[in-house]
Amino acid sequence: MRQFSCYIEGAFVAGPVALPAESPSSGERFGTIMAGDAGTAGAAVEAARRAAPSWAALSPFDRAEHLFEVASVLREERQALAEILTLDQGKPLLAEAYDEVDELVVYFEMAAADARRLEGSLPASVSAGRRVLVRRLPLGVVGVVSPWNWPYTMGAELIAPALAAGNTVVWVPAPSTSACTAELVRLIAEKARLPKGVLNFVAGEGPVVGAAVVAHRFTDGVGFIGSVATGRAVASGAAGKTQLLELGGNGPMVVLADADVELATEAALEAAFLCAGQSCTAGERFLVQREIRADFVESVLEAVRARVVLGDPFEATTTMGPLNNEKTAAKFDQHVADAVRRGASCLVGGRRREGFPTRLYAEATVLDGVSPEMEIAREETFGPVVPVVEVSSVEEALELTNASPFGLTAAVFTEDLETGLAFAERTRAGWVNVNGSTNLWESHLPFGGRAGSVSGRGRVGGRAALETFSEPQTVLLPAPRLAR
Repeated sequence: MRQFSCYIEGAFVAGPVALPAESPSSGERFGTIMAGDAGTAGAAVEAARRAAPSWAALSPFDRAEHLFEVASVLREERQALAEILTLDQGKPLLAEAYDEVDELVVYFEMAAADARRLEGSLPASVSAGRRVLVRRLPLGVVGVVSPWNWPYTMGAELIAPALAAGNTVVWVPAPSTSACTAELVRLIAEKARLPKGVLNFVAGEGPVVGAAVVAHRFTDGVGFIGSVATGRAVASGAAGKTQLLELGGNGPMVVLADADVELATEAALEAAFLCAGQSCTAGERFLVQREIRADFVESVLEAVRARVVLGDPFEATTTMGPLNNEKTAAKFDQHVADAVRRGASCLVGGRRREGFPTRLYAEATVLDGVSPEMEIAREETFGPVVPVVEVSSVEEALELTNASPFGLTAAVFTEDLETGLAFAERTRAGWVNVNGSTNLWESHLPFGGRAGSVSGRGRVGGRAALETFSEPQTVLLPAPRLAR
């Protein structure tokens, strides 16, 4: 069995807590994670603080070169990173894992390029005798706490821009995918040339290690991606610090009467079954106008039966792997059972598939007759399900969309571009796709929850995160004079 360690100030450190590394697809224990405790977390933050001045003193072009080197290493290690991702997280190797590694590379390359373009300004002074210089400076130490559904990219979309802006980082990954993230850090440590203490990694339980990093007096900023409940705890622990929180969603996919059914069906498959539905941008409810509901449901059913292949994630034919953990699987069970008990019809799936090494293989599910008060329509299910809610009009669809406390993503399907744009402009979500899946996004664009929702604050994506993890400094200077 392999042993995975923490990484602090350029050295691999075996923490005092042994956690099992187990595959959700096979149940196999393939390693041990020597995780940290609060003391380990504190040591990592202090190491990051020691490294912060020299890293911040580098020019943005020098930092960019380091990040381009990291990206090059990750590209070279694509096969190994994809395989351990599939082993640790459960997503299909061919259908999804390679794509996540490729996007991981993009995040470091994008941050490197953006670092070179992080400019200041020269605003005017009220006095003719003064000049004003505004420049952007790093915060110092940034603590990053990331989830298990996209172990590489959700960490990288915070870590890469934080480093590019001149901060040092302490990364705490989700415990259930600490093995693949530890391997990612090992490859960076051994093959790239980041200075010691710039990137530190501490595996461990969130309420212990994550909380210690977030609350540490030397942590200047915090980036978190995960659930609403944990996000609230992080926000409280990080009170007074710069925060970037990308939390949960209950993204509606609205299918209006004039929609292209074939296009909407393709989008539904991606929205509901990518990563087995375990995504904050998943289509968690499908609001379908009455005139088209029967056609849409039949089309989705046919596509699910023909094209969604649940199986061993290492098999080339598999399109959907197991859920990552029992807590998520139990919530899937609960939400489907609640919907059926309240009158919804389960047309396909709705249970865990027998005959696999673990009980984490949830079937692709389609529910019809879902009503807004059901748990599956109100909460974040994080499972492979298409819950169809019939609506009578565009206005009803908009009303149900905006009634949710979530405000992360939404999608609307219509042949009328004007209707689509009007719907988007009135939707309380941070990201709206017209004729595209809720899971459709581009990594260089700002992404995050709408103000007033429970879906977070701030924006990841390209320069948005880079600017969050830096701050302006204003310098007043006397106006220059020619020497006499």
